[in-house]
Amino acid sequence: MTEPARFDRGHTDDLMTFLAASPTPYHAVANAAERLEKAGFRQVAETDAWEGTSGGKYVLRGGAIVAWYVPEGAAPHTPFRIVGAHTDSPNLRVKPLPDSGAHGWRQVAVEIYGGPLLNSWLDRDLGIAGRLTLRDGSTRLVNVDRPLLRVPQLAIHLDRSVTADGLKLDKQRHMQPVWGLGRDVRDGDLIAFLEETAGIPAGEVTGWDLMTHSVEPPAYLGRDHELLAGPRMDNLLSVHAGTAALAAVASSSSQPASIPVLAAFDHEENGSQSDTGADGPLLGNVLERSVHARGGSFEDRARAFAGTVCLSSDTGHAVHPNYAERHDPTHHPRVNGGPILKVNVNNRYATDGSGRAEFTAACEAADVPFQSFVSNNSMPCGTTIGPITAARHGIKTVDIGVAILSMHSVRELCGADDPFLLAGALTAFLER
Repeated sequence: MTEPARFDRGHTDDLMTFLAASPTPYHAVANAAERLEKAGFRQVAETDAWEGTSGGKYVLRGGAIVAWYVPEGAAPHTPFRIVGAHTDSPNLRVKPLPDSGAHGWRQVAVEIYGGPLLNSWLDRDLGIAGRLTLRDGSTRLVNVDRPLLRVPQLAIHLDRSVTADGLKLDKQRHMQPVWGLGRDVRDGDLIAFLEETAGIPAGEVTGWDLMTHSVEPPAYLGRDHELLAGPRMDNLLSVHAGTAALAAVASSSSQPASIPVLAAFDHEENGSQSDTGADGPLLGNVLERSVHARGGSFEDRARAFAGTVCLSSDTGHAVHPNYAERHDPTHHPRVNGGPILKVNVNNRYATDGSGRAEFTAACEAADVPFQSFVSNNSMPCGTTIGPITAARHGIKTVDIGVAILSMHSVRELCGADDPFLLAGALTAFLER
């Protein structure tokens, strides 16, 4: 194994900025789009006819973005090289009738999204952010990034069983945050507050997709600042790295042999079955329209897809020092050891031997070390967008990522070197 490439503090600093500015999938794709615009990309509307011109383009749909760069002279059957990721993270999301309360407390009714570590949301200062839909059908992003809500934990004096039996939380009764005082709960208070915050006339908001987030910013951790603590690393770490890699390839003086693509989907944490999820038609539609815009036929589309490779980049499990027995005894990924190659023979991950060779070549080209991850046979294995992408589109897919601790916590932990190493490997992959 080669020594890690030089740690670029600038890349990780930029990741921290991206995490803090992206409390929701809608903010994440808006921030990714802004970065791509600076690299020369332009947005195309799905409702417009597409031109077969070269250059960088992207499509936004809800909390998903698909961006691609067409090199000069690319043939219709030119294959794609795709970095896949997801924009959503487990959290607490606002219900359709949000205003609630009891016993003099004003509360916000929330629903549990995905599989969060519920205890990590207790006694946190929470903001609220998301997308507001107006009467005319337009949307506005809103972000109250200050202490606004809190899910208060019950004092140990009122539940002595916690000591013996551990903390047990009921998702419906125990996870509703407080945000003020008042005996009279008034319908519409939360949305009226958000309209005022966003500078929207009262009564104009008719729909919303809102969620909570910890307002504690990302931070370096450890004696030598070798660790990074922050929110939503699963999986905005990969979205950020993929965006940086695509922008770097598009800005390079040399033209890539394939068409590099970033596909960042929503709803991975609850199955990917939506119009913006990996199990939806978005990626396939974009790739096929790109082929046809360059004058391609069905045969060209088939040839392009047959030569296409996707790296599904998502976070994975670093070996936990307090629970090492939960890991496979011969596979102990460590933080700052480089990205991990994720393998499961039951296709919970899409990697096979030829996929390993693809990733090995990219890491060697970037002079980036990598590690292998496989689950303990006695523990159920999670999954990613990788198998979905492979099955839905017939595309060779490889599952990779960065090893972290505290996955699905409100605040996760990774090595401070690893985001830079992942971006280097993704850049080399897209250039190949």
